[in-house]
Amino acid sequence: MFNQFGSTAETLSKASAAVLRIGTDAHLYDDPEDVNIAPLLDSKFESEKCEALKRLLALIAQGFDVSNFFPQVVKNVASQSSEVKKLVYLYLLHYAEKRPNEALLSINYFQKDLGDPNPLVRAWALRTMAGIRLHVIAPLALAAVGKCARDPAVYVRKCAANALPKLHDLRLEEHAPAIEELVGILLNDHSPGVVGAAAAAFTSICPNNFSLIGKNYKKLCQILPDVEEWGQILLIGTLLRYVVARHGLVRESLMLSLHGLESNGFYEKDGLVGDKKDGDKSDSFDANLVSLVSKCYIEGPDEYLSRSNGVDTVAASFDSKETTSVGDNEDVKILLQCTSPLLWSNNSAVVLAAAGVQWIVAPLEDVKKIVKPLLFLLRSSTASKYVVLCNILVFAKAVPSLFAPHFEDFFICSSDAYQVKAHKLEMLSLIATTSSISSILREFEDYIKDPDRRFAADTVAAIGLCAKRLPEIPTACLNGLLALVRQESFAGDLELVDGEAGVLVQAVMSIQTIIERDPLSHEKVIIQLFRSLDSVKVAAARATIIWMVGVYCSLGHIIPRMLTTITKYLAWSFKSEASETKLQILNTAAKVLISAEVEDFQMLKKIVLYVLELGECDLNYDVRDRTRFLKKMLSYKLACHEPTEDSVASQENIAEHVVEHVFGRKLKPFSPLNLHNRFYLPGSLSQVVLHAAPGYEPLPKPCSFVVEEHDQLSDSGRQREAMSGLNGSQESSETVDEDGSSEYDSESYNGSDFSSDGDERNDANDAADPLIRFSDIAVSTDQEEPRSKRALDLCASYNNVPTLIPMEELSCLEPGQSAKRLIQVRFHHHLLPMRLSLHYNGKNVPVKLRPDLGYLVKPFSITIEEFLSTESRLPGMFEYTRRCTFTDHIKDTRMENGKDKFLTICESITLKVLSNSNLHLVSVDLPVASTLEDATGLRLRFSSKILSSEIPLLITITVQGKCNEDLNLTVKINCEETVFGLNLLNRIANFMVETSSSAS
Repeated sequence: MFNQFGSTAETLSKASAAVLRIGTDAHLYDDPEDVNIAPLLDSKFESEKCEALKRLLALIAQGFDVSNFFPQVVKNVASQSSEVKKLVYLYLLHYAEKRPNEALLSINYFQKDLGDPNPLVRAWALRTMAGIRLHVIAPLALAAVGKCARDPAVYVRKCAANALPKLHDLRLEEHAPAIEELVGILLNDHSPGVVGAAAAAFTSICPNNFSLIGKNYKKLCQILPDVEEWGQILLIGTLLRYVVARHGLVRESLMLSLHGLESNGFYEKDGLVGDKKDGDKSDSFDANLVSLVSKCYIEGPDEYLSRSNGVDTVAASFDSKETTSVGDNEDVKILLQCTSPLLWSNNSAVVLAAAGVQWIVAPLEDVKKIVKPLLFLLRSSTASKYVVLCNILVFAKAVPSLFAPHFEDFFICSSDAYQVKAHKLEMLSLIATTSSISSILREFEDYIKDPDRRFAADTVAAIGLCAKRLPEIPTACLNGLLALVRQESFAGDLELVDGEAGVLVQAVMSIQTIIERDPLSHEKVIIQLFRSLDSVKVAAARATIIWMVGVYCSLGHIIPRMLTTITKYLAWSFKSEASETKLQILNTAAKVLISAEVEDFQMLKKIVLYVLELGECDLNYDVRDRTRFLKKMLSYKLACHEPTEDSVASQENIAEHVVEHVFGRKLKPFSPLNLHNRFYLPGSLSQVVLHAAPGYEPLPKPCSFVVEEHDQLSDSGRQREAMSGLNGSQESSETVDEDGSSEYDSESYNGSDFSSDGDERNDANDAADPLIRFSDIAVSTDQEEPRSKRALDLCASYNNVPTLIPMEELSCLEPGQSAKRLIQVRFHHHLLPMRLSLHYNGKNVPVKLRPDLGYLVKPFSITIEEFLSTESRLPGMFEYTRRCTFTDHIKDTRMENGKDKFLTICESITLKVLSNSNLHLVSVDLPVASTLEDATGLRLRFSSKILSSEIPLLITITVQGKCNEDLNLTVKINCEETVFGLNLLNRIANFMVETSSSAS
């Protein structure tokens, strides 16, 4: 009746939205600039200032630049209102780096607020001081953190722990001991919230300083269940690393199962260990894979690269001194007890971290504790299902019997993503047993009918894996796979049917996998595949069957009599085949001719000649090249009239031996360990992406952490090593210092572990190895004998890489005398250092030399368009940035002589970069600023290629700051080689910080 008062769905929606926004600040995001902000900031009313600051933060959240209000906002830092203070601190945190001079004006107010009676104000002031990344105020910020680390308020101490990594990122080497001391104080805190933040600081600042953990180990284990979830993850990893570094691996654990089975006589318990009678190993336990996993958990990139480049030996050897026992070690017991309740945590990452501890440290019979929590996590957490499956796969590969009774938990749901389905299929094929295979195969029958044909093809592949693992079921699997090949749907042109071709290819490959186990007993199956060639139209499937013709051409009694007919068919269909099928026909023809019998030789020779003539005229150059190669190799066969017997004359024919070597060799057994021989710690990102992600650290070397008495000796040893002048070798091969080394190099090499090997060993080394270089070492007054005979020799630890060039020998030194020798080293990989051993007076000092990464690249000349195009293709994990300070331009006299300051800065940076690395300068972008004193926006681009792999490497240096002041450089590297890029980034940041002696 009253339409003018009527309501619609749109008006009701707007009304409900307005009601929900009542009492909130959401209206500020609608039009934050609808009010003049500047007068509100200068208002005498705190409410108006608060509204203005909220509008500024709303503009920042929407991406607007409001740094022009910085002076007016800074004035309000002295406000008495806690709400205004909080908003001012948030604004200052965002713009302090862009306006450092104005930010310094508020330092006095921050220091004043550190004594405020309100703990929130104290925490805000500390967080803001630490967030202003300026070296000028770093000492003040460190003093503030030290004060707040002893604050009575828990929240203030937690903010102090969170501020320590920010100070550490400024690379304050002179304050590093003080920062580590503060970490130790906060780790000893009684509050779980502070301990969690301190664990994060420990991981970022000093992850290998286990003396801080040893002082508080029991307390940290007791407080672990009460720490916040994300702090629990870091603290669990820290405690595990401490136990391994302090006590070594546990003898009863799964990681040492290979040695335990052989020497300690472990028995079968709870279905984990199979009965080892007559040397047989049950599928319930893969000791070789477990040994490989334990090696990967501990080895760093150096050992992994050296192992992958050489012979891959699976068996890992651990000294008995590097192991411990659960019954005798109280620290291991406490760690297992405090992490067991966390297996049922609400946070999936905590569950994976706790499961990793049980997997690595727990006794063999207790590993089964991780099964039910992981399965519960798999069912309850949809978001983390894929990550959990990635970790369960590693556990199941090593010990399939752990999850074998729970195979139904890995049945696939229709809502699962494809990646989750693929992992579940792999799990089912791993844990299938004779009792569960019937249920699993019935489930597979339904999966094959799935509309997603890629998933159906993976199911067919999983059937082949099950048949390969369980020799009792191949007959049933073969019948189903052969029926799948013979289906009428495969008789048509499957190239036009999406996914159907993949199912057929996987079916043929699964049959091939089953046949490889025992070809002679599957002769009839091979014959059926040969007969199905006419109906199979998919090129990849036809190529696989034709390959089997060549491999099994001399198998049994029936197949050799069929070769003439099959070869005729292949020659008849050659012209209409795809390129990959033609290549297999050529290879099969060569194999058939080599193994031909006397009565079929002439006919097969004519067919092969016909096929070779067709191949020479083919449009595909790969087919033509393969044809010419085979025709040349088979020339001796094609020229004779009957197959040659094994005689002296034929043995002298080189071509015949080459052909027999190429085409007559038997198939080698397939080892799954060769495909994926790298594993990462459970719960880590690296285990999901299958490569060492930035920040990944393996477990430390067992028993690498010594007690405090030995640490004192270690410090004195480092001082003596520094005094020995070892860095004189930088004249020929510059080494990378420890501060500049990448975080990937987790191996801690203690240079002070002197070992007296006796005079006999020293004399033997003197006779065998030449001297390389050394300098005089200061002689202490408490020594009984002067060091007149300083026979030093350096012997390489690696036999293959890197290599050391022999040099002139030096026999001895008199007291006070010094000598120098240049080391010439050929480095074959940027992560493989030259490990040397310095012997003198019966003592041994380990030395490690690293290659200078700047000379492992070569200049790569490209245009700016090509640079930007390549850079756009390498985002995300292939892009790494780091900040540093540059001061060389300040000492340059050209800055005072009226020369263009931008040009002087460009020349200084370019000279510093090009003098330390082989790069090509691509372009220089000049800044667009209101004053000529502001160099912000200056950008230099360099390009190069890695020498070993020819992979492009792009470097971008961006400048921020005033021309006459210290410049803040942001160095960005884009490179597909993650480890190399991060190492080179650290190298560039290090030499940019160093002051050049020739800056003037």
